[in-house]
Amino acid sequence: MAAQVAPAERGATRIADRVVAKIAAYAAREALDRVPDEGTAPDATVTVRSESARVRISLELEYPADIGAQCGAVRRQVSQRVRDLAGMEVPEVIVQVERLHSVHTDRGRIR
Repeated sequence: MAAQVAPAERGATRIADRVVAKIAAYAAREALDRVPDEGTAPDATVTVRSESARVRISLELEYPADIGAQCGAVRRQVSQRVRDLAGMEVPEVIVQVERLHSVHTDRGRIR
């Protein structure tokens, strides 16, 4: 029978940056409460160090809307989901709005 190995000596599970990025992008979609069209899905880049992740989310938003509230909701949801699913602290979530889509546009012009 093999000897029991102490927990501290067993090693650690490392979650790949790309997995954390997928969790973050999915969480951003959840926060915006929508299924994105092709090409409008939030894109996440992540830097993982030890047990924390710094996240940058690029996304497109509908306009008119409260952009600040939407960005805040994305920050909170991304932080919470990464913490819950990957077990990492998220000290920073940067939300970058790439484009605004107006519901009032016709051929690129606002009516």
